[in-house]
Amino acid sequence: MNETLYRNIENSSAHRPSRDFNSGYIFEHPELFPDLMSVTFNLNDKNHHKACWILELVLESQIEWLVPYLDLFCRTLSEYRHEGALRSISKICMFAAKHHSKKAKHNLPFLDDKQIILITESCFDWLINDSKTATKAYAMRALYETGKQIDWVYPELRDILSKDFAHHSPAYQAAAKELLRKI
Repeated sequence: MNETLYRNIENSSAHRPSRDFNSGYIFEHPELFPDLMSVTFNLNDKNHHKACWILELVLESQIEWLVPYLDLFCRTLSEYRHEGALRSISKICMFAAKHHSKKAKHNLPFLDDKQIILITESCFDWLINDSKTATKAYAMRALYETGKQIDWVYPELRDILSKDFAHHSPAYQAAAKELLRKI
């Protein structure tokens, strides 16, 4: 583990300038990406959620960097509990699902069938459990993308969004309304 990177993770905050600085550090030193992933996947590390914040920004522009870690990423999804980590992990699921949809149009899938199922299951779990609004919004957007491949997703998603609509915040309602129009 690179000590400078770990210290950067440890001292980071959720504020955008801090996350930008740390993601920029990874872009300047891509050889440290495996170390970032190591902290992200170590759920016993008290800073794993901070690594997730940084990873989110890195993968937003370099989703292909996730390829060697896709199996582990998808298998670990259901284990995350820290809300800060969940927000970022659900957003990464959305990035992966969107990228997969684009690549699948050209018969070059990004995710395999098992990975799509694991993402779909985790996103439904986040949507129906007590996750915060941002996590739910990213999860429903990821489900919209996986629903392009899995025929049972849209009916389930429509049912959940319609049933829960009145019980959530305006931000949730706006995201749900947008997706309900699409499906």
